[in-house]
Amino acid sequence: MTSNTSHSADVIVIGGGLVGSALAYGLARDGARVTVLDEGDGGFRASRGNFGLVWIQGKGYGLTPYAGWSRGSATRWPGFAQNLLDDTGIDVALRQPGGFQFCFSDDEMAERRKRLSTLQQEIGDYPFEMLDPREARERVPGLGPEVVGASYTPMDGHVNPLKLLRALHAGMQRRGAKLHSGERAERIESNDGGFTVHSHRGSYRAARLVLAAGLGNRALAPLVGLDAPVAPNRGMILVSERVAPFLHYPTLNVRQTDEGTVQFGDSMEQAGFDDFTATPILSEIARRGVRTFPALRNVRLVRTWAALRVYSPDGFPIYNQSEIHPGAFVVTCHSGVTLAAAHALRLAPWIAGAPMPAELPAFSARRFAACADPIPAH
Repeated sequence: MTSNTSHSADVIVIGGGLVGSALAYGLARDGARVTVLDEGDGGFRASRGNFGLVWIQGKGYGLTPYAGWSRGSATRWPGFAQNLLDDTGIDVALRQPGGFQFCFSDDEMAERRKRLSTLQQEIGDYPFEMLDPREARERVPGLGPEVVGASYTPMDGHVNPLKLLRALHAGMQRRGAKLHSGERAERIESNDGGFTVHSHRGSYRAARLVLAAGLGNRALAPLVGLDAPVAPNRGMILVSERVAPFLHYPTLNVRQTDEGTVQFGDSMEQAGFDDFTATPILSEIARRGVRTFPALRNVRLVRTWAALRVYSPDGFPIYNQSEIHPGAFVVTCHSGVTLAAAHALRLAPWIAGAPMPAELPAFSARRFAACADPIPAH
């Protein structure tokens, strides 16, 4: 093994996906010396297989602080996107016009109303509208006859997630962070007030350590006295050829990207670590998309993919500092795009030593001591 020990970092971040990169970018912007260890393309790469939504409506049902945490991130997103543009010249194509979820039955409409009304009662400032078929078609032309209504909130938006990941990598390095690709953390030692991470290529040392390795956190967390009971949740996406602009709002199942392609998605499946696509599920995704917008019936699909989301038992984030090894943190969530601004602008300062944000105690892994059935977090 080649010696590659670094003694100069303030923080090591294990994981170079959206979560780890947002934290590293925030830490580096605040002046920390950061080393990022990224497994590389051998990992599951949920950051490159997502829908790109900055999505708020419905989140937090079952854990109210998550609603406030998500919305707080969304309100910080414009400034966050501007920071990335200033640092890197990369426009991540943030648009926040509000978002729609379309319903195909009265039961779906009733469930949406219940969920959003409950969140509004618990939070207070939580605007939403329930639209009947006529109102939905006035707001979003081209809806199919099977759409019976929609929910809308002005809080939602979307970005180009690949541009976001590229901007985070470029931004953190411009701010002095060292990104090491192809580095899989194999062993962690805690000693002399710091942490040493060993990989097959070398060893890296820092005063603080952040585990942001997605599904890998499950095995890494116990090494520093933490718990990350995460499991894979498979989602699939279809992408069409470029078409003329027709959809100016993000929706939960269909969105038109800044480049003109159309994405279809929002499947959720327990499939272990199988990240291959499955034709029956892709067919159902396409069917719902065409039911929503019949004009898409004849567009050509140019690619499909599946990715493994990172889910905790209840679907909500896990944020913890180790009590046994202070200075070691675990950060995991399935909403790496929505929460990127919160991770960079609120979580990174906490990791660096600032006071803990008020919402964070609700996201401790200790809540799983008496875990109920999982609740989808969107």
